[in-house]
Amino acid sequence: MNPILLEAVLVCYAFLLLLVEAFNSRMPRRYFGWAAVVGTTVVFFMTFFVDSSKMNPEAGYYGFYAADTLAILFKRFILLVSVCVLIMAIEFAPVLVRYLPVEKPDAGSGEMYSLVLFACAGMMWMASAQNFVMIFVSVELVTITFYVMVAMMRGNRASLEAGIKFLILGAIATSLNVYGIAWIFGTLGTTELPEIGAILQSIDSSLFPSLLFGFGLIFAGISFKVAAFPFQFWVPDVYQGAPTPVTAFLSVGSKASAFVVLMRVLESMLSNSELSSKILFMLSLVAGVTILMGNLSAIPQTNFKRLLAYSSIAHAGYLLMGAASIVSGNSGPAIAYYLMAYLISNMLAFGVLLVVGKSTGSDELVHFNGLGKKSPWLATALTLAVLSLAGLPFTVGFFGKFFIFSSALQAQQFILVGIGILGIGCGFYYYLKVIRAMFWLPASKEQSISSPIEISKPYAVMLILLSISLIIFGVYPEPIFNLIP
Repeated sequence: MNPILLEAVLVCYAFLLLLVEAFNSRMPRRYFGWAAVVGTTVVFFMTFFVDSSKMNPEAGYYGFYAADTLAILFKRFILLVSVCVLIMAIEFAPVLVRYLPVEKPDAGSGEMYSLVLFACAGMMWMASAQNFVMIFVSVELVTITFYVMVAMMRGNRASLEAGIKFLILGAIATSLNVYGIAWIFGTLGTTELPEIGAILQSIDSSLFPSLLFGFGLIFAGISFKVAAFPFQFWVPDVYQGAPTPVTAFLSVGSKASAFVVLMRVLESMLSNSELSSKILFMLSLVAGVTILMGNLSAIPQTNFKRLLAYSSIAHAGYLLMGAASIVSGNSGPAIAYYLMAYLISNMLAFGVLLVVGKSTGSDELVHFNGLGKKSPWLATALTLAVLSLAGLPFTVGFFGKFFIFSSALQAQQFILVGIGILGIGCGFYYYLKVIRAMFWLPASKEQSISSPIEISKPYAVMLILLSISLIIFGVYPEPIFNLIP
Protein backbone atom coordinates (compact mmCIF):
# COMPACT_ATOMS: atom_id res chain seq x y z
CA MET A 1 0.00 0.00 0.00
CA ASN A 2 1.24 3.47 -0.84
CA PRO A 3 1.95 5.39 2.40
CA ILE A 4 0.37 8.60 1.08
CA LEU A 5 -3.00 6.81 1.27
CA LEU A 6 -2.91 7.00 5.08
CA GLU A 7 -3.43 10.75 5.17
CA ALA A 8 -5.64 10.72 2.08
CA VAL A 9 -8.08 8.22 3.61
CA LEU A 10 -8.13 10.11 6.91
CA VAL A 11 -8.81 13.50 5.30
CA CYS A 12 -11.53 12.14 3.00
CA TYR A 13 -13.16 10.39 5.94
CA ALA A 14 -13.05 13.60 7.99
CA PHE A 15 -14.76 15.52 5.16
CA LEU A 16 -17.38 12.78 4.90
CA LEU A 17 -18.14 12.96 8.63
CA LEU A 18 -18.31 16.74 8.48
CA LEU A 19 -20.78 16.70 5.56
CA VAL A 20 -23.01 14.02 7.08
CA GLU A 21 -23.00 15.83 10.43
CA ALA A 22 -23.96 19.10 8.77
CA PHE A 23 -26.96 17.67 6.88
CA ASN A 24 -28.19 15.16 9.44
CA SER A 25 -29.59 16.90 12.50
CA ARG A 26 -31.46 13.90 13.92
CA MET A 27 -28.60 11.52 14.55
CA PRO A 28 -27.03 11.87 18.04
CA ARG A 29 -23.65 13.53 17.77
CA ARG A 30 -21.86 10.86 19.81
CA TYR A 31 -22.39 8.48 16.87
CA PHE A 32 -20.09 10.67 14.79
CA GLY A 33 -17.53 10.46 17.55
CA TRP A 34 -17.57 6.67 17.52
CA ALA A 35 -17.47 6.70 13.72
CA ALA A 36 -14.33 8.86 13.96
CA VAL A 37 -12.82 6.40 16.46
CA VAL A 38 -13.48 3.49 14.09
CA GLY A 39 -12.05 5.36 11.09
CA THR A 40 -8.90 6.38 12.96
CA THR A 41 -8.42 2.82 14.22
CA VAL A 42 -8.73 1.49 10.66
CA VAL A 43 -6.07 3.94 9.45
CA PHE A 44 -3.85 2.86 12.36
CA PHE A 45 -4.02 -0.77 11.22
CA MET A 46 -3.40 0.35 7.64
CA THR A 47 0.05 1.55 8.73
CA PHE A 48 1.09 -2.10 9.13
CA PHE A 49 0.44 -2.74 5.44
CA VAL A 50 2.54 0.07 3.99
CA ASP A 51 4.68 -1.13 1.09
CA SER A 52 8.27 -1.27 2.37
CA SER A 53 9.59 -0.51 -1.12
CA LYS A 54 7.98 2.93 -0.88
CA MET A 55 9.54 3.75 2.50
CA ASN A 56 12.78 5.09 1.04
CA PRO A 57 13.09 8.84 1.83
CA GLU A 58 14.55 9.47 -1.63
CA ALA A 59 11.40 7.98 -3.21
CA GLY A 60 9.22 10.75 -1.82
CA TYR A 61 6.97 13.01 -3.83
CA TYR A 62 9.43 15.48 -5.35
CA GLY A 63 11.42 15.42 -2.10
CA PHE A 64 8.43 16.57 -0.03
CA TYR A 65 7.27 13.34 1.58
CA ALA A 66 9.29 10.69 3.43
CA ALA A 67 7.81 7.39 4.57
CA ASP A 68 10.77 5.99 6.46
CA THR A 69 10.48 3.92 9.64
CA LEU A 70 10.61 7.03 11.85
CA ALA A 71 7.66 8.57 10.00
CA ILE A 72 5.59 5.38 10.20
CA LEU A 73 6.34 5.02 13.91
CA PHE A 74 5.14 8.55 14.67
CA LYS A 75 2.11 8.19 12.43
CA ARG A 76 1.06 5.27 14.62
CA PHE A 77 1.83 7.32 17.72
CA ILE A 78 -0.32 10.23 16.51
CA LEU A 79 -3.17 7.94 15.50
CA LEU A 80 -3.20 6.34 18.98
CA VAL A 81 -3.24 9.80 20.55
CA SER A 82 -6.16 10.78 18.29
CA VAL A 83 -8.15 7.69 19.28
CA CYS A 84 -7.71 8.56 22.97
CA VAL A 85 -8.66 12.20 22.33
CA LEU A 86 -11.80 11.19 20.41
CA ILE A 87 -12.93 8.94 23.27
CA MET A 88 -12.27 11.81 25.68
CA ALA A 89 -14.23 14.18 23.43
CA ILE A 90 -17.25 11.85 23.46
CA GLU A 91 -17.12 11.74 27.27
CA PHE A 92 -16.68 15.53 27.43
CA ALA A 93 -19.55 16.31 25.00
CA PRO A 94 -22.20 17.00 27.72
CA VAL A 95 -19.93 19.71 29.17
CA LEU A 96 -19.14 21.13 25.74
CA VAL A 97 -22.78 21.59 24.71
CA ARG A 98 -23.47 23.68 27.82
CA TYR A 99 -21.29 26.44 26.38
CA LEU A 100 -22.53 26.28 22.79
CA PRO A 101 -25.05 29.01 21.88
CA VAL A 102 -27.39 26.69 19.96
CA GLU A 103 -31.09 25.94 20.32
CA LYS A 104 -30.85 22.15 20.14
CA PRO A 105 -28.78 20.77 23.06
CA ASP A 106 -26.95 18.18 20.95
CA ALA A 107 -26.15 20.51 18.05
CA GLY A 108 -22.81 22.14 17.47
CA SER A 109 -20.60 19.45 19.01
CA GLY A 110 -20.28 17.05 16.08
CA GLU A 111 -17.64 19.00 14.18
CA MET A 112 -15.19 18.49 17.06
CA TYR A 113 -14.60 14.92 15.89
CA SER A 114 -13.86 15.93 12.30
CA LEU A 115 -11.47 18.61 13.51
CA VAL A 116 -9.53 16.01 15.50
CA LEU A 117 -9.14 13.98 12.30
CA PHE A 118 -7.92 17.01 10.34
CA ALA A 119 -5.37 17.81 13.04
CA CYS A 120 -4.29 14.16 13.09
CA ALA A 121 -3.73 14.22 9.32
CA GLY A 122 -1.67 17.41 9.61
CA MET A 123 0.51 15.84 12.31
CA MET A 124 1.01 12.74 10.17
CA TRP A 125 2.17 14.95 7.30
CA MET A 126 4.52 16.71 9.69
CA ALA A 127 6.06 13.33 10.56
CA SER A 128 6.79 12.70 6.86
CA ALA A 129 7.78 16.22 5.81
CA GLN A 130 11.32 16.57 4.52
CA ASN A 131 10.87 19.91 2.78
CA PHE A 132 10.35 23.25 4.51
CA VAL A 133 7.34 24.00 2.31
CA MET A 134 5.69 20.73 3.34
CA ILE A 135 6.58 21.42 6.97
CA PHE A 136 4.96 24.86 6.84
CA VAL A 137 1.74 23.68 5.17
CA SER A 138 1.27 20.72 7.53
CA VAL A 139 2.06 22.83 10.60
CA GLU A 140 -0.52 25.41 9.52
CA LEU A 141 -3.17 22.74 8.99
CA VAL A 142 -2.62 21.60 12.57
CA THR A 143 -2.43 25.13 13.99
CA ILE A 144 -5.55 26.48 12.28
CA THR A 145 -7.50 23.41 13.39
CA PHE A 146 -6.39 23.98 16.98
CA TYR A 147 -7.44 27.64 16.78
CA VAL A 148 -11.01 26.41 16.29
CA MET A 149 -10.88 23.60 18.85
CA VAL A 150 -9.37 25.72 21.63
CA ALA A 151 -12.23 28.26 21.34
CA MET A 152 -14.86 25.55 20.85
CA MET A 153 -16.77 26.46 24.04
CA ARG A 154 -17.96 29.76 22.61
CA GLY A 155 -20.14 30.53 25.63
CA ASN A 156 -17.17 30.29 28.00
CA ARG A 157 -15.07 33.44 28.37
CA ALA A 158 -11.99 31.47 29.39
CA SER A 159 -12.20 29.39 26.21
CA LEU A 160 -12.59 32.47 24.02
CA GLU A 161 -9.68 34.17 25.77
CA ALA A 162 -7.56 31.06 25.27
CA GLY A 163 -8.48 30.97 21.58
CA ILE A 164 -7.57 34.64 21.06
CA LYS A 165 -4.22 34.27 22.82
CA PHE A 166 -3.43 31.13 20.89
CA LEU A 167 -4.37 32.82 17.61
CA ILE A 168 -2.27 35.94 18.17
CA LEU A 169 0.84 34.15 19.43
CA GLY A 170 0.43 31.42 16.82
CA ALA A 171 0.36 34.04 14.06
CA ILE A 172 3.61 35.52 15.40
CA ALA A 173 5.24 32.07 15.50
CA THR A 174 4.06 31.39 11.94
CA SER A 175 5.56 34.66 10.75
CA LEU A 176 8.91 33.81 12.33
CA ASN A 177 8.80 30.35 10.80
CA VAL A 178 8.10 31.66 7.29
CA TYR A 179 10.81 34.29 7.56
CA GLY A 180 13.31 31.66 8.72
CA ILE A 181 12.42 29.37 5.80
CA ALA A 182 12.80 32.28 3.36
CA TRP A 183 16.18 33.14 4.88
CA ILE A 184 17.43 29.54 4.54
CA PHE A 185 16.17 29.40 0.94
CA GLY A 186 17.79 32.72 0.10
CA THR A 187 21.11 31.50 1.52
CA LEU A 188 21.20 27.94 0.11
CA GLY A 189 18.73 28.05 -2.79
CA THR A 190 16.72 25.02 -1.67
CA THR A 191 14.08 24.01 0.84
CA GLU A 192 14.71 20.24 0.75
CA LEU A 193 16.23 18.98 4.00
CA PRO A 194 18.44 16.22 2.48
CA GLU A 195 19.82 18.67 -0.09
CA ILE A 196 20.49 21.25 2.64
CA GLY A 197 22.47 18.64 4.56
CA ALA A 198 24.58 17.87 1.49
CA ILE A 199 25.27 21.54 0.77
CA LEU A 200 26.29 22.31 4.35
CA GLN A 201 29.05 19.71 4.30
CA SER A 202 31.18 21.95 2.06
CA ILE A 203 29.77 25.44 2.61
CA ASP A 204 31.82 28.56 3.23
CA SER A 205 31.88 29.72 6.85
CA SER A 206 30.97 33.26 5.79
CA LEU A 207 27.39 32.06 5.37
CA PHE A 208 27.12 30.78 8.94
CA PRO A 209 25.55 33.99 10.37
CA SER A 210 22.76 33.85 7.78
CA LEU A 211 22.16 30.16 8.40
CA LEU A 212 22.13 30.58 12.17
CA PHE A 213 19.70 33.47 11.89
CA GLY A 214 17.39 31.43 9.64
CA PHE A 215 17.57 28.37 11.89
CA GLY A 216 16.93 30.54 14.94
CA LEU A 217 13.70 31.82 13.41
CA ILE A 218 12.59 28.32 12.43
CA PHE A 219 13.46 27.05 15.89
CA ALA A 220 11.35 29.87 17.35
CA GLY A 221 8.35 28.61 15.39
CA ILE A 222 8.98 25.04 16.55
CA SER A 223 9.49 26.25 20.14
CA PHE A 224 5.98 27.67 20.08
CA LYS A 225 4.59 24.24 19.16
CA VAL A 226 6.55 22.35 21.82
CA ALA A 227 6.05 25.05 24.49
CA ALA A 228 9.74 25.81 24.98
CA PHE A 229 11.19 28.99 26.46
CA PRO A 230 10.67 31.84 25.59
CA PHE A 231 7.57 30.94 23.57
CA GLN A 232 5.71 29.10 26.34
CA PHE A 233 3.63 31.98 27.73
CA TRP A 234 0.48 30.87 25.92
CA VAL A 235 0.48 27.42 27.53
CA PRO A 236 -1.09 27.96 31.01
CA ASP A 237 -4.01 30.12 29.86
CA VAL A 238 -4.71 28.07 26.73
CA TYR A 239 -4.51 24.76 28.58
CA GLN A 240 -6.85 26.03 31.29
CA GLY A 241 -9.39 27.61 28.94
CA ALA A 242 -9.52 24.97 26.21
CA PRO A 243 -11.78 21.91 26.42
CA THR A 244 -9.94 19.16 28.30
CA PRO A 245 -9.68 16.77 25.30
CA VAL A 246 -8.15 19.58 23.24
CA THR A 247 -5.69 20.34 26.03
CA ALA A 248 -4.63 16.69 26.08
CA PHE A 249 -4.24 16.73 22.28
CA LEU A 250 -2.12 19.88 22.44
CA SER A 251 0.10 18.53 25.19
CA VAL A 252 0.89 15.21 23.51
CA GLY A 253 0.11 15.14 19.78
CA SER A 254 1.26 18.63 18.85
CA LYS A 255 4.44 18.26 20.90
CA ALA A 256 5.32 14.89 19.36
CA SER A 257 4.84 15.99 15.76
CA ALA A 258 6.83 19.18 16.35
CA PHE A 259 9.74 17.18 17.75
CA VAL A 260 9.75 14.94 14.69
CA VAL A 261 10.10 18.07 12.56
CA LEU A 262 12.87 19.36 14.82
CA MET A 263 14.79 16.07 14.55
CA ARG A 264 14.58 16.13 10.74
CA VAL A 265 15.72 19.76 10.60
CA LEU A 266 18.61 19.03 12.97
CA GLU A 267 19.64 16.02 10.92
CA SER A 268 20.30 18.30 7.95
CA MET A 269 21.59 21.38 9.79
CA LEU A 270 24.13 19.45 11.87
CA SER A 271 25.94 17.97 8.87
CA ASN A 272 28.55 20.75 9.26
CA SER A 273 30.56 20.23 12.47
CA GLU A 274 31.43 23.90 12.94
CA LEU A 275 27.83 24.99 12.49
CA SER A 276 26.50 22.16 14.66
CA SER A 277 28.44 23.30 17.74
CA LYS A 278 26.68 26.67 17.65
CA ILE A 279 23.25 25.14 17.08
CA LEU A 280 23.69 22.61 19.89
CA PHE A 281 24.75 25.36 22.27
CA MET A 282 21.52 27.20 21.44
CA LEU A 283 19.50 24.06 22.08
CA SER A 284 21.29 23.39 25.38
CA LEU A 285 20.64 26.91 26.61
CA VAL A 286 16.94 26.78 25.72
CA ALA A 287 16.59 23.29 27.23
CA GLY A 288 18.10 24.30 30.57
CA VAL A 289 15.98 27.44 30.93
CA THR A 290 12.82 25.57 29.85
CA ILE A 291 13.36 22.83 32.47
CA LEU A 292 13.87 25.37 35.25
CA MET A 293 11.05 27.65 34.17
CA GLY A 294 8.49 24.85 33.78
CA ASN A 295 9.26 23.07 37.03
CA LEU A 296 9.62 26.14 39.24
CA SER A 297 6.43 27.68 37.87
CA ALA A 298 4.45 24.47 38.51
CA ILE A 299 5.23 24.44 42.25
CA PRO A 300 2.75 27.13 43.42
CA GLN A 301 -0.12 26.08 41.11
CA THR A 302 -3.47 25.26 42.68
CA ASN A 303 -5.28 24.48 39.41
CA PHE A 304 -4.57 20.98 38.11
CA LYS A 305 -4.79 22.02 34.45
CA ARG A 306 -2.29 24.82 34.97
CA LEU A 307 -0.05 22.44 36.91
CA LEU A 308 -0.07 20.05 33.95
CA ALA A 309 0.54 23.00 31.64
CA TYR A 310 3.75 24.01 33.39
CA SER A 311 4.63 20.33 33.66
CA SER A 312 4.29 20.13 29.89
CA ILE A 313 6.80 22.97 29.55
CA ALA A 314 9.22 21.09 31.79
CA HIS A 315 8.85 17.93 29.72
CA ALA A 316 9.57 19.94 26.58
CA GLY A 317 12.82 20.94 28.28
CA TYR A 318 13.76 17.30 28.90
CA LEU A 319 13.04 16.48 25.27
CA LEU A 320 15.17 19.42 24.16
CA MET A 321 17.92 18.03 26.38
CA GLY A 322 17.80 14.93 24.21
CA ALA A 323 17.84 17.06 21.04
CA ALA A 324 20.88 18.96 22.33
CA SER A 325 22.60 15.60 22.88
CA ILE A 326 21.97 14.32 19.37
CA VAL A 327 25.69 13.89 18.72
CA SER A 328 25.70 10.95 21.15
CA GLY A 329 23.91 8.82 18.59
CA ASN A 330 21.26 7.56 21.03
CA SER A 331 19.18 10.69 21.58
CA GLY A 332 16.82 9.95 18.65
CA PRO A 333 15.52 6.68 20.16
CA ALA A 334 15.56 8.31 23.62
CA ILE A 335 13.32 11.16 22.43
CA ALA A 336 10.96 8.70 20.71
CA TYR A 337 10.70 6.56 23.84
CA TYR A 338 10.16 9.61 26.05
CA LEU A 339 7.27 10.71 23.83
CA MET A 340 5.72 7.25 24.05
CA ALA A 341 5.99 7.33 27.84
CA TYR A 342 4.60 10.86 27.90
CA LEU A 343 1.63 9.74 25.79
CA ILE A 344 0.61 7.03 28.27
CA SER A 345 1.18 9.10 31.42
CA ASN A 346 -0.29 12.40 30.25
CA MET A 347 -3.35 10.88 28.60
CA LEU A 348 -4.10 8.99 31.82
CA ALA A 349 -3.72 12.18 33.90
CA PHE A 350 -5.98 14.20 31.60
CA GLY A 351 -8.42 11.31 31.43
CA VAL A 352 -8.96 11.35 35.19
CA LEU A 353 -8.97 15.17 35.23
CA LEU A 354 -11.79 15.18 32.67
CA VAL A 355 -14.16 13.01 34.69
CA VAL A 356 -13.41 14.78 37.98
CA GLY A 357 -13.82 18.20 36.34
CA LYS A 358 -17.04 17.02 34.73
CA SER A 359 -18.42 15.95 38.15
CA THR A 360 -17.29 19.01 40.14
CA GLY A 361 -17.37 21.70 37.47
CA SER A 362 -13.83 22.79 38.33
CA ASP A 363 -10.21 21.84 37.69
CA GLU A 364 -8.93 23.18 41.01
CA LEU A 365 -6.79 20.82 43.07
CA VAL A 366 -9.05 21.23 46.12
CA HIS A 367 -11.75 19.32 44.25
CA PHE A 368 -9.45 16.27 44.22
CA ASN A 369 -9.49 16.21 48.03
CA GLY A 370 -10.84 12.89 49.23
CA LEU A 371 -10.94 11.31 45.77
CA GLY A 372 -9.22 8.24 47.22
CA LYS A 373 -12.35 7.51 49.27
CA LYS A 374 -14.88 8.67 46.69
CA SER A 375 -13.40 6.71 43.77
CA PRO A 376 -10.36 4.60 44.75
CA TRP A 377 -9.68 3.27 41.26
CA LEU A 378 -9.68 6.75 39.69
CA ALA A 379 -7.36 7.97 42.44
CA THR A 380 -5.08 4.99 41.83
CA ALA A 381 -4.99 5.68 38.10
CA LEU A 382 -4.12 9.33 38.67
CA THR A 383 -1.47 8.34 41.22
CA LEU A 384 0.19 6.09 38.62
CA ALA A 385 0.02 8.88 36.05
CA VAL A 386 1.65 11.59 38.19
CA LEU A 387 4.30 9.20 39.52
CA SER A 388 5.18 8.27 35.95
CA LEU A 389 5.34 11.95 34.95
CA ALA A 390 7.65 12.49 37.92
CA GLY A 391 9.88 9.63 36.78
CA LEU A 392 9.42 7.14 39.63
CA PRO A 393 11.03 3.71 39.04
CA PHE A 394 8.78 0.88 37.81
CA THR A 395 6.76 3.32 35.72
CA VAL A 396 7.15 4.00 32.01
CA GLY A 397 8.14 7.61 32.75
CA PHE A 398 11.23 6.44 34.63
CA PHE A 399 12.71 4.78 31.56
CA GLY A 400 11.82 7.82 29.48
CA LYS A 401 13.92 10.05 31.70
CA PHE A 402 16.60 7.36 32.07
CA PHE A 403 17.21 7.17 28.32
CA ILE A 404 17.19 10.97 27.94
CA PHE A 405 19.68 11.45 30.76
CA SER A 406 21.86 8.62 29.44
CA SER A 407 22.12 10.29 26.02
CA ALA A 408 22.92 13.63 27.68
CA LEU A 409 25.70 12.02 29.74
CA GLN A 410 27.13 10.37 26.63
CA ALA A 411 27.19 13.79 24.96
CA GLN A 412 28.91 15.21 28.09
CA GLN A 413 26.07 17.63 28.79
CA PHE A 414 26.87 17.62 32.49
CA ILE A 415 25.40 21.05 33.27
CA LEU A 416 22.14 20.09 31.56
CA VAL A 417 22.02 16.84 33.51
CA GLY A 418 22.46 18.77 36.77
CA ILE A 419 19.62 21.13 35.81
CA GLY A 420 17.49 18.14 34.85
CA ILE A 421 18.06 16.48 38.24
CA LEU A 422 17.03 19.70 39.97
CA GLY A 423 13.91 19.78 37.80
CA ILE A 424 13.04 16.19 38.73
CA GLY A 425 13.28 17.13 42.41
CA CYS A 426 10.84 20.00 41.86
CA GLY A 427 8.59 17.68 39.88
CA PHE A 428 8.28 15.21 42.73
CA TYR A 429 7.15 18.05 44.99
CA TYR A 430 4.30 19.36 42.86
CA TYR A 431 3.21 15.92 41.58
CA LEU A 432 3.00 14.59 45.12
CA LYS A 433 0.69 17.50 45.95
CA VAL A 434 -1.93 15.76 43.82
CA ILE A 435 -1.49 12.47 45.70
CA ARG A 436 -1.63 14.34 49.02
CA ALA A 437 -4.94 15.95 48.02
CA MET A 438 -6.51 12.64 47.01
CA PHE A 439 -5.49 10.52 49.99
CA TRP A 440 -4.61 12.81 52.90
CA LEU A 441 -6.72 15.96 52.67
CA PRO A 442 -10.40 15.80 53.63
CA ALA A 443 -12.94 17.37 51.32
CA SER A 444 -15.29 20.04 52.60
CA LYS A 445 -18.96 19.99 51.68
CA GLU A 446 -18.44 22.75 49.13
CA GLN A 447 -15.47 20.99 47.51
CA SER A 448 -16.67 17.39 47.57
CA ILE A 449 -18.16 15.59 44.60
CA SER A 450 -21.88 15.76 45.26
CA SER A 451 -22.93 12.96 42.91
CA PRO A 452 -21.33 9.62 41.98
CA ILE A 453 -18.72 9.84 39.24
CA GLU A 454 -20.26 8.33 36.12
CA ILE A 455 -17.99 6.99 33.40
CA SER A 456 -18.96 5.19 30.22
CA LYS A 457 -17.62 1.67 29.76
CA PRO A 458 -15.42 2.50 26.74
CA TYR A 459 -13.90 5.41 28.64
CA ALA A 460 -13.23 3.20 31.66
CA VAL A 461 -11.60 0.60 29.39
CA MET A 462 -9.32 3.31 27.95
CA LEU A 463 -8.22 4.41 31.43
CA ILE A 464 -7.61 0.81 32.50
CA LEU A 465 -5.54 0.05 29.40
CA LEU A 466 -3.46 3.18 29.93
CA SER A 467 -2.89 2.25 33.58
CA ILE A 468 -1.85 -1.30 32.71
CA SER A 469 0.45 -0.10 29.93
CA LEU A 470 2.08 2.36 32.30
CA ILE A 471 3.01 -0.45 34.70
CA ILE A 472 3.93 -3.11 32.13
CA PHE A 473 6.24 -0.87 30.11
CA GLY A 474 7.65 0.51 33.34
CA VAL A 475 8.91 -2.96 34.21
CA TYR A 476 9.55 -4.28 30.71
CA PRO A 477 10.38 -1.41 28.29
CA GLU A 478 11.84 -3.55 25.47
CA PRO A 479 8.60 -3.85 23.41
CA ILE A 480 8.44 -0.09 22.93
CA PHE A 481 12.18 0.39 22.53
CA ASN A 482 12.37 -2.34 19.88
CA LEU A 483 9.84 -0.46 17.72
CA ILE A 484 12.07 2.63 17.57
CA PRO A 485 14.43 2.80 14.56
